[in-house]
Amino acid sequence: MTLRALRHRNFQLFFGGQLISLTGTWMQSVAQAWLVYSLTKSSLLLGAVGFASQIPVFLLAPLGGTVVDRVNRHRLIIATQTASMILAAILAWLTLTHRVHVSHIFILATLLGVVNAFDIPGRQAFLVDMVGKDHLMNAIALNSSMFNGARVVGPAVAAILVTKIGEGSCFAVNAVSYVAVIIGLLLMNVRSVHRAGKNSPIEDIIEGFRWANKTKVIRSLLLLIGLVSLVGMPYTVLMPVFADKILHGGARALGILMGVTGVGALLGALTLASKTGVKGLGRWVAITCAGFGVSIFLFSFSRMFWLSALLLLPAGYSMMLQMACSNTLIQTMVPDQLRGRVMALYSMMFMGMAPFGALFGGALAQRAGAPITVAVGGVACMMGALWFARELPELRIEARRLIIAQGLAGGEPEQEILTTQAVED
Repeated sequence: MTLRALRHRNFQLFFGGQLISLTGTWMQSVAQAWLVYSLTKSSLLLGAVGFASQIPVFLLAPLGGTVVDRVNRHRLIIATQTASMILAAILAWLTLTHRVHVSHIFILATLLGVVNAFDIPGRQAFLVDMVGKDHLMNAIALNSSMFNGARVVGPAVAAILVTKIGEGSCFAVNAVSYVAVIIGLLLMNVRSVHRAGKNSPIEDIIEGFRWANKTKVIRSLLLLIGLVSLVGMPYTVLMPVFADKILHGGARALGILMGVTGVGALLGALTLASKTGVKGLGRWVAITCAGFGVSIFLFSFSRMFWLSALLLLPAGYSMMLQMACSNTLIQTMVPDQLRGRVMALYSMMFMGMAPFGALFGGALAQRAGAPITVAVGGVACMMGALWFARELPELRIEARRLIIAQGLAGGEPEQEILTTQAVED
């Protein structure tokens, strides 16, 4: 069943609250990008704001992962969601009262990045607390589906509100939307125990890095995620440039382009949700990484709005399926006592590398243009996919051993894991 993780009441509460909250988050993301672009008309500053919002994840995620492995994850997520709500409310107040300045956006984006350094690995590790290992793969896929369902609705609503009422309304709606997820978290009855660490935080951080580095399949998955985030994901940061200067559609076009990307990503997540085992996911990672590179490469050359929108459908599909498959494989292979720290490394590669990509992409777009920047990223993703595909025969042996060592995941019988290739068909 595609919705089997929703049998768990705790995940039902989490899913419903996050669906509402993430819609608001995507509204704020689009509105904030448009606000920065409206105030500055600068590709470089667009990239710089993206850098400010995500660099704390890269710098602080290892500490966040250590905290996740030591504290009650349930309480931690309530705290981070409350902090995010407060930051959204401040941005809404500044914008609605016409006091907002680009410097305010930089400061609040940076603070939100600090919160996310703890929130992202916390939410990823919290999934196993809600559903257990048997339904973990499905919970990851449904979590991605929820994220991208919100990604479809949020930008569309943001496009309407930005043009009719203004960016401040989007920020206010986002602040209110956090109430839903906080209520859902408070209604949960989940066993998320306090995990007192025997080592110092620094020793715990080093332990997580060492395990990921010596485990080749984990290291390869993380490196490929980091590559895509660094050179491929800047296309989303530059989307206001494509919407305005290249496709001449304004805020409405931006909302549609982001929404179409979200539709593709939602379909990718649902594809994974329909799968019942981890067999073949490694090959999916390679194929979808290549598909993402091809899609954004072709998108960079399009000058017709609807063709551009059509090309973003497979881009969103491939990107999300690669990330969700990688997430599933990593969570299936990682020991429970290292889950928070390894998911922090996943956050570093997925979210933490993005600010460097945003800054680099914004700077390159300022000099060479947004289309050239996105095309270069597409080629680099295709090369990364080729490298990963060549490594797969060796990686699948280690992956199979780790999956068996951590117990059954994704509902696959043990004998089937033993007699089939866990990462590659």
